[in-house]
Amino acid sequence: MAESSQVVVVVVTYDALPWIERCLDSLAGVETVVVDNGSSDGTVAFVRERYADVRLVEADNRGLGAGWNIGIRGTTAPYVLLLNADAWMTEGSLDRLVGFAETRPRAAVVGPRLLNTDGTLQRSVRGYPTVWRLATEYLFLRKLAPRSSALNAFYGGGFDHDGVRSVEVVMGACMLLRREAVDEVGECDEDYFLFSEETDWCFRFRKAGWEVVFFPGAECVHVRGASHSGRLYRENLRGHLLFLWKHRGPKVAERARRVLLVSLRLRGLVFRGERGRAYRDGADWLASGNAATLVGR
Repeated sequence: MAESSQVVVVVVTYDALPWIERCLDSLAGVETVVVDNGSSDGTVAFVRERYADVRLVEADNRGLGAGWNIGIRGTTAPYVLLLNADAWMTEGSLDRLVGFAETRPRAAVVGPRLLNTDGTLQRSVRGYPTVWRLATEYLFLRKLAPRSSALNAFYGGGFDHDGVRSVEVVMGACMLLRREAVDEVGECDEDYFLFSEETDWCFRFRKAGWEVVFFPGAECVHVRGASHSGRLYRENLRGHLLFLWKHRGPKVAERARRVLLVSLRLRGLVFRGERGRAYRDGADWLASGNAATLVGR
């Protein structure tokens, strides 16, 4: 645990009982903070009873990024691992992740290789949203050439996840942060409720001259969530628009809204059942105002 003594883990929970035990068991002996965002399924009682060494903070649900910030503020270790409640580190991976970060002093963020529960690769390298990249994703153009950086940059097309590489974004399901970089660049933007908060943070780190690095020598198992619907799907769309509004300007955000609107209307015609309803609901939301209104500006 020589490397792990330099790191604190922050886990944000919301009705996390299906997986939180596996998550926290993988962190035995490591300083861990659980920030609960208003669970109603007994998560708080379970953590309090089973994990006496875990510091538990109960908070109002202001989103994932806000929970991360609360957890980070109460700690002092030079590294912070942000870990989903539905994810767990494989044996020795946390030490290897921190050890690698020590060799890359300009790495603000280091992401491990993510695995599905069956042991297969979960692609975790992402690109920043642009109008073109959103079009390739939401109009399914990436399926024409999934390994092409031209048609699938949004999902890291062409990246094999086998080598160390500086990247734009790693998924927030598991990412190691250097506290020095957080102190310089600032906390996670709490304007994001869920989705795109790690994209925004990675962008800000890189803009300030830090690195975001993918490191396959450490692994984390992550349970991919089912298709989102209702507010959560809307939050995904809102995250795209908010990122573009902040970093590319109102005109680009509005163009993206129109591309997403057309894309989801087409998807709503093609798909049926719950998936189709989610697309139609997303289209209705996108049609309810311009980009400024939808991101609260």
